[in-house]
Amino acid sequence: MPDFGRVLVANRGEIALRVLRALRTLGIESAITYSDADATALPTAFADRAYRLPGVSAVDTYLNAEAIVEVARQCDADAIHPGYGFLSENAAFARLCREHSIGFVGPTSETLATSGNKIECKKLAEANGVPVVPYSREALEDPEEAARFASDIGFPVLLKSAFGGGGRGIREATSREEVRDAFSSVRREAESAFGRAAVFVEKRLQRPRHIEVQIFGNSTGSEVIPLGERECSIQRRYQKLVEISPSPVVDEESRARLADYAATMARAVRYANAGTVEFLRDSATGALYFLEVNARLQVEHPVTELVTGLDLVAAQFAVAQHGSLPFRPENVRPRGVAIECRINSEDPLHDFLPVTGRIEHLRIPAGPGIRVDTALTEGMEVTPYYDSLLAKAVAWGATFEEARARELAALNEFRVVGVPTTIPFHREVMVAPRFIAGDLSTAFLDESGILPRLAERAREADPDRFAIAAFLLAQSRAARTPARSLGSRGRPTLPNAGVGGRFVDGL
Repeated sequence: MPDFGRVLVANRGEIALRVLRALRTLGIESAITYSDADATALPTAFADRAYRLPGVSAVDTYLNAEAIVEVARQCDADAIHPGYGFLSENAAFARLCREHSIGFVGPTSETLATSGNKIECKKLAEANGVPVVPYSREALEDPEEAARFASDIGFPVLLKSAFGGGGRGIREATSREEVRDAFSSVRREAESAFGRAAVFVEKRLQRPRHIEVQIFGNSTGSEVIPLGERECSIQRRYQKLVEISPSPVVDEESRARLADYAATMARAVRYANAGTVEFLRDSATGALYFLEVNARLQVEHPVTELVTGLDLVAAQFAVAQHGSLPFRPENVRPRGVAIECRINSEDPLHDFLPVTGRIEHLRIPAGPGIRVDTALTEGMEVTPYYDSLLAKAVAWGATFEEARARELAALNEFRVVGVPTTIPFHREVMVAPRFIAGDLSTAFLDESGILPRLAERAREADPDRFAIAAFLLAQSRAARTPARSLGSRGRPTLPNAGVGGRFVDGL
């Protein structure tokens, strides 16, 4: 395939800007699709060309495969980069691109179809000697069947959608009754989120660590290079909040085993381009179990970039254009430690409830080893139509402690005024004894005591300075915002004004 002259970015927010910057570095002309809600967004202005998709809902815009392909045809784009989320793992979209002779920067539609089916992926893992936790080998049709299987493998279990990801379509059950109660709701959520209601049951490990391996495959999937692991154990509702590379618990023997398992799975699905193979690590035994293949660039790819020195988006374009990998295994020499905190427009004290509003003031941190991926600008509206991710604050250091200290300094410097964010939560994570000791698991949020400490700090916040900041922000937003997101107690959630470097919220 000849070099790309123009690429359409079919996404929004920080990942769209990340891809656009890579295109500019590579000297490739860029185009972007945007919804009415993103008409004045930074990526829309940054692209060489911008094309409106009428509407604000994801279905009408960023999930509208036919409209996006038509834009690509009209602007004579050689390829489409889907970013992550939206259509990035949609096999039908990748196939539609191929039918119109438009490059898809990612795996093939056949790989996407295989990797998107979690049950079939687990069967492939078993067939290739990669361990999996006990699971129902088929989608289950009714609550009684699910309850019987769960009893056979032992509680607790997870009811999971067989398709999709992002933490949606998952429920824990500790008894037959809970399985029966959860079954229908998981099916409904799976149908709504992924268009398929298939549900299976999987054994739930106690306090596992969530560890994933970044992989890169050539255009045929015949050559695969693992690029090290990331630890993603700090989560809420099965969605990641903090990522670390390398994992503080993985030794060289385990690292080699993870790399071997990841490469085996990638070859099994003939994986091309950038992707991630995810695993669970049993905290008690250290055993590793295959979880799933994420067939796209991950949100947390910056931590791998910082420790390897690679530009993974540029590498995506290299594979998409020329077929071969732009680096050799012997030339990939990870160094240091990187930590990423996802900055979401959410209220941690109200169960991480997403909140909308206007960005009244913004200060983005900088300094040695600091990277912030964001499309935030002062005056922009955070809308309810899309994901709540606002930014990613990433720090690199020669050691874990240096990376942690730099991340904490960056979080202390970061200011987002106008909506609550997870910045105060992340500051607490960075100083939590368990985090400093590397004692992580998917139960970290419940066991660390961070949320009670965060609530106490909110109560200690200077009431006078808080009241003034809250009043001014409320006044400035009143004329612009017809409705405000409500906290869990049925009242407006006050903004994260950053007063005195503390989380401020109406209690």
